[in-house]
Amino acid sequence: MNRARPQASAGNGNGNGNGPILSVSDLSVAFHQSGDSQIAVDRISFDINRGETVALVGESGSGKSVSALSVLRLLPYPAASHPSGEIRFKGEDLLSASDARIRDVRGNDITMIFQEPMTSLNPLQTVEQQISEILHLHQLIQPDEARKQVLDLLDQVGIRDPGQRLASYPHQLSGGQRQRVMIAMALANRPELLIADEPTTALDVTVQAQILELLRDLKTRHGMAMLFITHDLGIVRKFADRVCVMTKGEIVEAGPTAEIFDNPQHAYTKHLLAAEPKGRPPARDDRAAEVMRASDIKVWFPVKRGFLRRTVDHIKAVDGLSLQLKAGQTLGVVGESGSGKTTLGLALMRLIRSEGQIHFEGEALHARSFKQMKPLRSAMQVVFQDPFGSLSPRMSIADIVGEGLAIHAKDLSAKERDRQVAAALEEVGLDAATRWRYPHEFSGGQRQRIAIARAMVLKPRFVMLDEPTSALDMSVQAQVVDLLRDLQAKHDLAYLFISHDLKVVRALANDVIVMRAGKVVEQGTADQIFDQPRTAYTKALMAAAFNLETAAGLAVSE
Repeated sequence: MNRARPQASAGNGNGNGNGPILSVSDLSVAFHQSGDSQIAVDRISFDINRGETVALVGESGSGKSVSALSVLRLLPYPAASHPSGEIRFKGEDLLSASDARIRDVRGNDITMIFQEPMTSLNPLQTVEQQISEILHLHQLIQPDEARKQVLDLLDQVGIRDPGQRLASYPHQLSGGQRQRVMIAMALANRPELLIADEPTTALDVTVQAQILELLRDLKTRHGMAMLFITHDLGIVRKFADRVCVMTKGEIVEAGPTAEIFDNPQHAYTKHLLAAEPKGRPPARDDRAAEVMRASDIKVWFPVKRGFLRRTVDHIKAVDGLSLQLKAGQTLGVVGESGSGKTTLGLALMRLIRSEGQIHFEGEALHARSFKQMKPLRSAMQVVFQDPFGSLSPRMSIADIVGEGLAIHAKDLSAKERDRQVAAALEEVGLDAATRWRYPHEFSGGQRQRIAIARAMVLKPRFVMLDEPTSALDMSVQAQVVDLLRDLQAKHDLAYLFISHDLKVVRALANDVIVMRAGKVVEQGTADQIFDQPRTAYTKALMAAAFNLETAAGLAVSE
């Protein structure tokens, strides 16, 4: 059964009988550089009916975003071109439309929400200025009327006390609030088609559930069609009417959502559906050696005001937390952004100042200065969230992985250091022959393996993993989880695993701490936290991770 060329007739009855609102036919996208051309999208076709949500899914590099940007002609022309195809919006071919016509379509008829609102919003403009700009540009309305519309839009997208947020800048908003502002900007001129490019990937699970529920409600209220781009199949299953699966620039399978999930035909679709992190951590061992213990940890940041900068209050990032880490075991720390997860990890490693007692293999870390911590740094390593940001673009992989050895094992010869670097790369599943390349020459998953190799080359006994899989595709996430599990078993490592992705935590953690606003909401074994959560907040997190529809009602409002 061939489902690779979805047409308007394949819809679910949400159309108005006048044909699709958007029809993409035989579209190709090529990029040109130094006389060479590379096909990024290869002859794809799909339709979107009025009021319908079509999801474009696939891993990074599959061509999803390039296809979406083509609809609004936002690719870097002439470096990008369309060797074939048509994009028709209500019958009009957008690829052949004039620049003036395309500018009129953008923001009026078709709008787009991007993945990371912080990079999409102007940091120098207030919320009111950014939304008003769209209204002035397309409707030429007066400032007083624009303010009324801005307040109404902010209210529609669920911003509490919208009048208090008009003068706010993006950095003064939470991630969920910034994404709501982006949605308000997209809805300002009541578009007929909304393109959402990974709109929830950078958000916590409860905020993600709220945003998806908001988009569903707004789509119904305004009768919009939606092109939803994501690599998260859990979202697609609950949110989309139809699905197009992309890989290597081609749509390899398409059809109604239920049919794709229940009866996938293509091997790649089956691969994606099977890509969630699986398995369970090693059995909990109460007899395992204690690696780290912390008691009553507090990290308070002073709030200073006035001419004399007196301390008037404190931000309690971590407030009275205690924990224990054992060899070969993983302690998961979960919670939303701003809950204090990363601050806790940095405090345990003595990378920021804290109060309370911290013992590492019997050593009292809280009694040591930062300088006195240096001999222990090799035994305590960190793997960060964004592998591209944590790897120097000017250093080769050999230099990146070997840098720690140059500091902590100065007696090693250059030959022996290189041997250990090669061994570390091989251990994380990379070809040691690639160690002379640079980070930009590797995929996201490969870069994260490099970051893990950089930590493992020093043979640590404790590793803090700060959201190490959240920036990765689902299938790559599963690979990294398997790698971390294997390394832990091989070296008897103690992990502090910080994440808001509870599916990954379930696959790795023996014990779990749930944090909110710097405090412990709930603490216990993984089975207890996941199967029998006691607090409403933990139940909301679980619902957001495993049942998005339930989560929207449980999640704490922005």
